[in-house]
Amino acid sequence: MAAFHLRNFGVLAVRRSLNLGLNISCKRSVRSIRMENGNNCNLMGASNESRGALVVFEGLDRSGKTSQCGKLLSYLEGMGHSVELWRFPDRTTSVGQMISAYLTNKSQLDDHTIHLLFSANRWEKRSMMEAKLKAGTTLIVDRYSYSGVAFSSAKGLDFEWCKAPENGLIAPDLVVYLDIPPEKAAERGGYGGERYEQLEFQKKVAQHYKLLEDSSWKMIDASQCIEDVEKQVEEIVLEHVVTCQKGKPLSSLWSC
Repeated sequence: MAAFHLRNFGVLAVRRSLNLGLNISCKRSVRSIRMENGNNCNLMGASNESRGALVVFEGLDRSGKTSQCGKLLSYLEGMGHSVELWRFPDRTTSVGQMISAYLTNKSQLDDHTIHLLFSANRWEKRSMMEAKLKAGTTLIVDRYSYSGVAFSSAKGLDFEWCKAPENGLIAPDLVVYLDIPPEKAAERGGYGGERYEQLEFQKKVAQHYKLLEDSSWKMIDASQCIEDVEKQVEEIVLEHVVTCQKGKPLSSLWSC
């Protein structure tokens, strides 16, 4: 009975979030003014306004994303920037709690259902994300839409179907991809604690990540020592923060 209620609640949550997403996507498509990065549309009204940068970290499990996000947060705060660290899934929301139960093997869900829940989890934070960026706060985000598509398509779901619910979310200004061989990531402490931390599966995820790479991506060799990775991240990110402060328009993800 509990599982039945969980599934029903999940369906309703996904429906509400994705209906919101479809409405926003339709409005954005009418208001879009030009193309950027080949796949993303600028959002009307954002041009020439100083704002925060949306910096996303992606990579395989145990590639060092969480550590580098924390170090970058301290670095930017130390330079006087307004900055926040976000993580997806956000396990504090109702949708996020269902995702957490699934990832820790406390519940079972269909692959399509869990994919839509991940997407809904991002959509429920979209309005707040846009408001923060326009107010001048840089957001460091540990995992975003790319993870959702790479992991779900690695399980065999259709690649374009996986991308569709993400259309209309805010496009990152920078995607920092921490590149590490799956075998090396598997040697790191804590590996195997969650559902997706399996070597053969992570190899498939790495292949699907490569299909998502575009001009917003910067690849960093995450098998280097942590200090070298940290230095490269700081140099790359600071450049994009300054660009956004000069009025780079916000863009909509995969909507054109």
